[in-house]
Amino acid sequence: MDVIGGVGFRDQRYRLGPGQRGAFAVGIKRRFPPRVQKIKPLFVSPPNPTAHAEGDKVTPVRAEKLPNVPGKSLTAVVVNYVPGGKSARHHHSGSVFAYVLSGEIRSENSATGPARVYKAGESFFEPPGSEHLVSENASATEPASLLAVFVADDGAQLTTFGK
Repeated sequence: MDVIGGVGFRDQRYRLGPGQRGAFAVGIKRRFPPRVQKIKPLFVSPPNPTAHAEGDKVTPVRAEKLPNVPGKSLTAVVVNYVPGGKSARHHHSGSVFAYVLSGEIRSENSATGPARVYKAGESFFEPPGSEHLVSENASATEPASLLAVFVADDGAQLTTFGK
């Protein structure tokens, strides 16, 4: 049985071929059973995405209300950066845990110190109220991606660009 995004599949139509990675890990759309297709993300894009994006693409993965923490939700998104891609300065509602899936991400947060490059397999944390000063692909030739997991108030706008 293959496991993709926490859902097991016995059906051969959903098996991954040699060298393929999970669809959620790289943000690639594939045909999934109705159970997976009906996931309703809480990610709210700004009204004008081109005002913040200079080579990033955000793909919602999953959102769930936390039953043991009333009023809070956990939301996961994959951020893909083209070579040299970056996001404008921004801040998030709640806490954010980020895990680099591929490539190298340069990140600087107002609460955690100077810019640092994180490689695939490494992670970082953004505390509530902090500003994400730098978020970019550290490579001008290779793409990069990260999984961002938010814990925020139910229905909150997860990302706000500018001050």
